[in-house]
Amino acid sequence: MNTTTPRLTADQVTQYQTEGYTMPDGPVFSQEKFDRLFNHFEKKLAEWPYDERPEAMDTPHFSDPALNEWALAPEVVDLVEPLLGPDILLFSTHFICKPKGDGRRVPWHEDSAYWRKLLDPMEVATVWLALDPSTKENGCMYVIPKSHNTGKKGFSDYEDVDTNKSVFPTEIIKSHRKDELAVPCELQPNHCSLHDARTQHGSAANTSDIRRCGWTLRFVPATVRLNPEFQDRQLMYQARGKNLLNQPLADPTKDYTHVNDLRRRLNVKAH
Repeated sequence: MNTTTPRLTADQVTQYQTEGYTMPDGPVFSQEKFDRLFNHFEKKLAEWPYDERPEAMDTPHFSDPALNEWALAPEVVDLVEPLLGPDILLFSTHFICKPKGDGRRVPWHEDSAYWRKLLDPMEVATVWLALDPSTKENGCMYVIPKSHNTGKKGFSDYEDVDTNKSVFPTEIIKSHRKDELAVPCELQPNHCSLHDARTQHGSAANTSDIRRCGWTLRFVPATVRLNPEFQDRQLMYQARGKNLLNQPLADPTKDYTHVNDLRRRLNVKAH
């Protein structure tokens, strides 16, 4: 299926290319379609293991193919086609749900740092879809513009941080960041931001009385290849166009719970 109504303006495409992020206009889904996604997530959250943090709902679509109704929807893929071209694969998704009161901070990081040996080349566009209001008060994401084009280009140096307070165990060292340039990506439910995998971003803890949940949907052009050594990540889905490298692709109607089980056994805690 080809895009018939561009979802990004020319200025937004330019901003993404030069700044490493952009904020599309308007809601992503119809209200009815978004409400069904929201209710579906609420059921998942209610069944989430009590001993696992709700910020850690990584690759939920592997074991819940119903999510692909939204992850592969034209309303979403239309957002990334102007950035990636017509041949697109869904690489990953992640619910990052910060509970009210004690939602953990997301340390400054580049998504690419988690995938440096997994993807070749490193070209990923993330759709950050708000399920709840995402504001400065409840821990919205901040991005550092143009950080995707720094000398490090997505591979800064990292240091350990307190895992009792942070979603991830490491953070970009301060000398490799320009925190004073950080921009908040405040969003209402059913609205989204887009960012490049190499863009530095993070978010504060949620100490407010309002939950903050977002769903990241990560897409790559079909010219990107997965490293077969990573057996816990060998699932990509055709989102649009052609499978240019003839890679093995997942069936969006099939349950791959065994892959998430493998990830748990390997203690994989990343994007």
